[in-house]
Amino acid sequence: MPLLAFPPSLPFPQFHFFSPRSAPRPSFTCSLSAGNQTPSRSAILWFKHDLRLDDHPALTAAAQTHRSLLPLYVFDHRILSRYSDEMLELLLFALEDLRSSLKEQNSNLMVRFGNAENIITELVKEVKATDVFIEEEVEYEMRQMIGVVKDKLEMLSSLDGNPDIVMWSTPFYDVKKLKDLPATYNDFKKLNLTPTLPLPLAKVPVAETKLDWGPLPTFRDLKEFIKEKSGKSKESWSLMKEMPAEVILKENLSKPSGTRINGLNFKSIERRKLDKSVFVTRKGDIVGGGTNSVLNALAAYLRYLEGTARDDWQEVHERLRNAETRDGASFSSLFGPALCLGIISRRRVHYEAITYEKERNAGFLSPFGYSAATVGAAADAACSMEWFWLLSLKGQLSNEGLYSIRIWRWRGHLIQYTLVGREGPATLLVHGFGAFLEHYHDNINGIAESRNRVWAITMLGFGKSEKPNVVYTELLWAELLRDFIIEVVDEPVHLVGNSIGGYFVAIVAGLWPSLVKSVILINSAGNVIPGFSTRQFSNERRITGAARLGAQLLLFYLRLNIRNIVKNFYPTKTKRADDWLINEMLRASYDPGVVVVLESIFCFDLSIPLNYLLEGYQEKVLIVQGMKDPLVDSKAKLAMLKEHCAGIIIRELDAGHCPHDEQPEKVNSIICEWIVAVERKLSSNSYL
Repeated sequence: MPLLAFPPSLPFPQFHFFSPRSAPRPSFTCSLSAGNQTPSRSAILWFKHDLRLDDHPALTAAAQTHRSLLPLYVFDHRILSRYSDEMLELLLFALEDLRSSLKEQNSNLMVRFGNAENIITELVKEVKATDVFIEEEVEYEMRQMIGVVKDKLEMLSSLDGNPDIVMWSTPFYDVKKLKDLPATYNDFKKLNLTPTLPLPLAKVPVAETKLDWGPLPTFRDLKEFIKEKSGKSKESWSLMKEMPAEVILKENLSKPSGTRINGLNFKSIERRKLDKSVFVTRKGDIVGGGTNSVLNALAAYLRYLEGTARDDWQEVHERLRNAETRDGASFSSLFGPALCLGIISRRRVHYEAITYEKERNAGFLSPFGYSAATVGAAADAACSMEWFWLLSLKGQLSNEGLYSIRIWRWRGHLIQYTLVGREGPATLLVHGFGAFLEHYHDNINGIAESRNRVWAITMLGFGKSEKPNVVYTELLWAELLRDFIIEVVDEPVHLVGNSIGGYFVAIVAGLWPSLVKSVILINSAGNVIPGFSTRQFSNERRITGAARLGAQLLLFYLRLNIRNIVKNFYPTKTKRADDWLINEMLRASYDPGVVVVLESIFCFDLSIPLNYLLEGYQEKVLIVQGMKDPLVDSKAKLAMLKEHCAGIIIRELDAGHCPHDEQPEKVNSIICEWIVAVERKLSSNSYL
């Protein structure tokens, strides 16, 4: 393994050499010590979600240990297909600035199209690279892709050379052993770890090559490339992601019964920005461009209270006000995409926020909080993102439990999920409020054993999934499920939902029917409204002071009484509400952002009834109802469902609010029999 040398004055993290594949492999650590050897090696740096020169550990390493460095960006459709149109626009602006910055250092950015593993392997042979620098990822698909790159490089002959893959990250905290990371954020804060300082701009080694650097594509070219690789059959699915659920609902509700749209008539918003605007996309509501542009916008954001005569800063302040749907939510809304692409690092954001706070307070930090709301929003967001990144990475590096945990990134946020089963129909399990994918721990394998492929997801704001500062609504969670089906499952599914998860499932079925084979509601939330007619619907929610106070009081109450509350949901088998379930719920209650999630309880809109959402699903809706549910009158609800939802099938169980966990064997059998029956009907209909 190569020795990466640094000046002793630089506080620098260790680099790791490992293969992020599903099968366990040994990990290696490369020590970083000052050395006097003359750089003589050649390396490739694969840019992915680190589109910057500022605070870039790999660049600093390469400057000390390599004579030549080839910066590379690969337009790989497996990465690009996950991006919205706005993110693709942001990507192109960031790459344009990255190339310009590299040219200022007599370097350049090599641009290639295709599969990353093939391109990197060929370039390694062309430039005789001894090292390939790759940023560590937590997303499952990205880790798989990196593993394929490593496998491909290992197949090179000894004459071509076997380069080392140098895995690196930008550590926010100096965490010595990830396996010792505390389980709760409260315990983590007690470690009193000081955030590390961002690195200065390093001198980029010149790339010694005569290869063509390649042109950057236009937005139209990029869309055509993705369309060609994805295939026309998936084009309509991709278009679904571009239209918000609220727009579809409003249009459907304004039309006669039975006339619905599916969200494919997306119209882009014309560009409305200043000449030097940092809002570079057509929609114009997220910060973009290069690192310096984003840093300039961050400076304007932090100094909101000061006012300004600068047009570009005034524009940032205007967007801030529009995006402040709740206290502090504007930061993630404006800067989240830039952080996702790595145009700026998390620790740079934190450093700039704390530096400005000290400027305001004569060099001191108050123990009573930040003096400006924008400083708190930026600093808290950076710390929260780092916690969930560490939590996700720890989960990826361990193989504990009945099934492996995977990470999917949705709108920049880390979402946990799992997949069990290699063949059969696709089934997606959705938990209720306050739960997580492990609430189906005795269902996942049981359903998969009957030749089904089973996905289970931990929704945004719950379990170990990220809890960002956003306004949580039923439509936000429904859009998450829609995108998960499109991006991860990649085929229509049998949707299973418990409690409020059942209502999310019903929304998905109602708005995007092409994604759903059947619906299974387990003690679902949602109303039945006879004779439901069109009404004005709005997804806009403003969080009031009463909601914030209510969420804080509710959190305090839940922590004190969680054991009794949960056991009340398991009236026939209280032992199923065991210590593990209770402790995991308590663990999640200490995560940063949990109060924001609880605020949603006070502004849920369940006014779109189940009988409206499930129209057109005759004989494709199964209701599994625990008749001892303490939250509802089960008999009355079933009576309403029978009367106003045509063709539904009902199974009554002697159980409470969570029959899938209280009586998993019975529920598994019911679900498996249902899937077989629906699949048989779908198969017979396809031959008609």
